[in-house]
Amino acid sequence: MAHIPGTGHANRTRSLVKTLTWRIIATTDTIIITRLVTGSWTAGAIVGGAEVFTKMFLYYFHERGWSSLDWGLEDVPDAESSTA
Repeated sequence: MAHIPGTGHANRTRSLVKTLTWRIIATTDTIIITRLVTGSWTAGAIVGGAEVFTKMFLYYFHERGWSSLDWGLEDVPDAESSTA
């Protein structure tokens, strides 16, 4: 089966990889913001470390929920109906 870009649903592995890469970006952001607010890299590491697991868990299930929905996805015409 050929892949048509922009179609289909995300599988669990894709959702997990997206979760992990997003957590790296978001946790780095949290650490930097906490450092700017408190002046402490230690505080940034503590806050970033605490939120990394809870937000990763929440994001994964949020992503899986959206993956189970068809809302907002466009249908791609099959080859037979577009040639008729």
